[in-house]
Amino acid sequence: MKRWLFWGPTLIWASTWHVILYQLDSGAPVLNSVAWRFGLAALILAALAVRQGQSLRMPIGAHALMLATGIVQYGGNYWSVYEAERHIPSGLVSVLFSLMVFGNALTGWLFFGRRVGRRFLVAACGGVAGVVMIFWPEIAATGARPTAHWGLLIGLAAVLAAVIGNVLTLKLTGRGFALMPILAWSMGYGSLFLVGLSLASGAGLHFAFTPSYVLSLAYLAVFGSVVAFVLYFKLAQARGPAGAALTSVVIPVIALLISALLEGWQPSMLSVAGMSLCLASLWVATR
Repeated sequence: MKRWLFWGPTLIWASTWHVILYQLDSGAPVLNSVAWRFGLAALILAALAVRQGQSLRMPIGAHALMLATGIVQYGGNYWSVYEAERHIPSGLVSVLFSLMVFGNALTGWLFFGRRVGRRFLVAACGGVAGVVMIFWPEIAATGARPTAHWGLLIGLAAVLAAVIGNVLTLKLTGRGFALMPILAWSMGYGSLFLVGLSLASGAGLHFAFTPSYVLSLAYLAVFGSVVAFVLYFKLAQARGPAGAALTSVVIPVIALLISALLEGWQPSMLSVAGMSLCLASLWVATR
């Protein structure tokens, strides 16, 4: 079961890198697309929670944390990822997110008393090195971009937001609240935050009524948000935040294999070596 908790979100989030392309090609503003994604996911999670007999009623203190989680993790995090990719290559964003394994290891120790061993940290370093090898051509060309420093800062902010969001969610589940209502409220708050940000920025509210946009939105909401986040946080509860963050090391490998099948990406010897190092590091870290 724990293997499925790991490979479920890993495979789903790896596939979303390709599915998001249909959202970007639609012409709808990014803020709108992400808002619709998490708004729909919130409604589905709320319906599932009620169906399972879980109450959506929460105390005010819990709502304050869920509001913060929604703004940080489902609003600021995802918006920052898209903004970062305007300034730096997506490969470098993947490298930054592989660093989550260290952020989660630190916060897991500080807030939950979940220590990781030396072998885990060495394996995590190997996994990050593998991601760097995979995307080295993109990383090497980053210096030619005049606003690359802004992209790095925004990308690091996105990683920090994801790490903080993990802590807030696990704090809430640690208080005995059910996971699905927490995610429903948090994603709902994140969606409302993005809608407000879109209106304040002048982007307005738009929706692309095309089959590719609607189908990709449904996939991102149902699988990329509802299923993946439920499995991910169950994994974090079982294996600790650091163990769950190992997904960020493997996702780029699978995403590029999907890209090779659907988008014509051709691997180099260096990228193959990087993929092998990522998988070997995962094997070492989970033994």
